[in-house]
Amino acid sequence: MTGDSGGPRVAIVTGGSRGIGRETAGRLAQDGFAVVINYAGNKVEADAAVEDLVASGALAFAVQADVADEVAVASVFDQAEERFGGVDVVVHAAGVMPLSPLADLDLAVLDRVLRTNVRGTFVVDQQAARRLRPGGAIINFSSSITRFSRPGYAAYGASKGAVEAITLTLARELRGRNITVNAVAPGPTATALFLDGKSEELITRIAGESPLERLGEPADLAEVVAFLAGAGRWVNGQVIYVNGGSI
Repeated sequence: MTGDSGGPRVAIVTGGSRGIGRETAGRLAQDGFAVVINYAGNKVEADAAVEDLVASGALAFAVQADVADEVAVASVFDQAEERFGGVDVVVHAAGVMPLSPLADLDLAVLDRVLRTNVRGTFVVDQQAARRLRPGGAIINFSSSITRFSRPGYAAYGASKGAVEAITLTLARELRGRNITVNAVAPGPTATALFLDGKSEELITRIAGESPLERLGEPADLAEVVAFLAGAGRWVNGQVIYVNGGSI
């Protein structure tokens, strides 16, 4: 799989040092992408992810950046272009998920959620819209919580509703560019983001809500992202719920 310059197609994966983002980076590398892993702060995890990719034969490097900082995000794209010649796919998997009933939510926490999940999506997508090569794809991450409406998720669910609005609007704004824009909306998935702070009893109960009677795995999501980044050119302006039939 090659880009316009004859080199490999290039993907930036935000939140690529762990969880779904890391699994997705590996899956795209299998398809021949050069991968730029963006991470928020854990350099050890990011370096380990890059080492795994390079050991598999992929081209990869990591860049630290706060996704809500437009200067830092622009630098991620700059470095991807300098190293690999351009950018074809952006997978925006970075996000935060603090939980609290709405009545008890510290508004400073709400501000952090909105800054990372909403402003972060806007900033990343803005750079992607300006800089992706024709034939590219922007893949945001929403959440099935926009349909579950589970107590405690008001801030997170509101932020992901905004992600969906951004995604669907941008898909239409990029008319004529041959760039697709979609959002993947996971259900409960066995990552640290979901598992942290939950009792084993609660995790078992939530897993049982799916007709498939299990939690999702990062690989389940990575396969959908790989499709959207590759063969799924006729899927555009959609939110794809990947949750094992929980809703």
